[in-house]
Amino acid sequence: MRLIRRLPLLQWARGYGGAVLGTDLLAAVIVTIMLIPQSLAYAMLANLPPEVGLYASILPLVAYAVFGTSRVLAVGPVAVVSLMTASAIGPVVQAGLADPLDAAVGLALLSGAMLVAAGIFRLGFLANFLSHPVMSGFITASGILIAAGQVRHLLGVGGGGATLPEILPSLWGALPQTNPWTLAIGAGALAFFHAARRWGKRGLMRAGLPGWLADMLARAAPILAIAATIALAKALELGGKGVALVGTIPQGLPRLALPGLSAELLVALAPAALLISVVGFVESVSVGQTLAARRRERIAPDQELIGLGAANIAAGISAGYPVTGGFARSVVNDDAGAQTPAAGIFTAIGIALAALFLTPLLADLPQAVLAATIILAVLSLVDFRAIRRVLDYSPRDFLAMAATILITLLVGVEPGISAGVVLSLVMQLYRSSRPHSAVVGQVPGTEHFRNIDRHRVLVWPEILSLRVDESLYFANSRFLEDRIAALVAEHPRVRHVVLMCPAVNDIDASALESLEEINRRLAESGVKLHLSEVKGPVMDRLHRSDFLRHLSGKVFLSQHEAICRLRRELGPDAAPEQEMGPGCRRDGVSGG
Repeated sequence: MRLIRRLPLLQWARGYGGAVLGTDLLAAVIVTIMLIPQSLAYAMLANLPPEVGLYASILPLVAYAVFGTSRVLAVGPVAVVSLMTASAIGPVVQAGLADPLDAAVGLALLSGAMLVAAGIFRLGFLANFLSHPVMSGFITASGILIAAGQVRHLLGVGGGGATLPEILPSLWGALPQTNPWTLAIGAGALAFFHAARRWGKRGLMRAGLPGWLADMLARAAPILAIAATIALAKALELGGKGVALVGTIPQGLPRLALPGLSAELLVALAPAALLISVVGFVESVSVGQTLAARRRERIAPDQELIGLGAANIAAGISAGYPVTGGFARSVVNDDAGAQTPAAGIFTAIGIALAALFLTPLLADLPQAVLAATIILAVLSLVDFRAIRRVLDYSPRDFLAMAATILITLLVGVEPGISAGVVLSLVMQLYRSSRPHSAVVGQVPGTEHFRNIDRHRVLVWPEILSLRVDESLYFANSRFLEDRIAALVAEHPRVRHVVLMCPAVNDIDASALESLEEINRRLAESGVKLHLSEVKGPVMDRLHRSDFLRHLSGKVFLSQHEAICRLRRELGPDAAPEQEMGPGCRRDGVSGG
């Protein structure tokens, strides 16, 4: 059983064949058609030779099929990781530590090793600390950067840069040198890709083609554009007219080898490899979980780390660069009917055949066509509506999202995602350091207790009931001390404080000391501290300390029991007051 968990291949390959084989083969054909131009384009985006994109789309797919748990996730080069790769290898190449390919291979091997180690030690949960608004902001900013950086290829001019302040002035200054042939081909390819994506399938179905064939032909639009522009470049001899062509691509499969990587190079690449691992895993597992939920399946995040790590190690030993699960091609794989990861293996075979037999035909491919492929792909990553939604829902999350976008655009990719990770952690610490708490009272005629600022409830002046909606630990323990002290000062008749703990899942040593200090201070002022609705595991830990022996009050099973017991102790003179705070909703639909 443990072996099957570590090698999911042993589970899905059992009894494989028949109709499943046919659907996997069809899905592989469709994904291969989509992946060939993407692989070439994303390698160019990573500032690597185009064949490296093909190499990164062969063995990594096989490795993920063996170790990954998603049945439809399509692993390979993606836009954001390609941009991060270009950003990471640039400085080490400039420093003379390695050539671009060796640096990219080292990056893939480091990233793979980190992912596998994280999977072995079950660290998949750490990705949860990268908040969705921050990740969304980073992907949006990366999409803008990628699209802006590819415009120069559409214009046929030089320049470039890694940030908007570098890219935009460079483009503006180079506009007079625009090559009209390059612009015509690039703009035409971009318009064709957009039309094929938006209206291709629908138009072909209206022409009488069956849905599956219309879908396949619409997705094959990049292949058609590549063939047409290669023919055009040859016929018009566009290479002699200043149009940048892909040039000669080595024919054949990559040589399997471990390059000689210096310790200095690995140390220089390690921070970038860590960031690529985090971003790649978050993107991959998000896609995998979404598609698994659609099929009523599940993936194992820790095993996904191992699967993705194995794919990157496979990329490293086959002259590739870092890979991850791509959203667009995974959705295509799912829609095409893929049933098992064998579809990925068949796709790898298709890419290998392309590397063996088709690369000589690509020498006259205009680079502007690949740039158009990238621009259309990354513009779907730019989600301005998500920014608006986050702003409307949570201004605090919007600040983190906006900071990530601005830092990525103005400073760079690595500072942007680094800031995003730090901001995610800071936001979580800030929220939990100031936990939501509410003074509660009894809803008349029930055993329920609700926020006095939202509901009409019964309260007793001698009893202060405070509900804390967060676990107690070092970052918020002082906040609880100050909150209780302020409330007791505001209510001079209070003789009992009941700390209601239904949402407290843990109390660490710092919080325990704060509770002891609260108990001592209240006792000195003649007020007893009580606890109610404490969870079993928390009580177990409290029993291992001296706190309960020194507690001035009692621990009650429920808040209702606490109020009943304390009312009897106060005697018949303790009369309730009806209280309704300014935030009360009379329609009965409000928070607790």
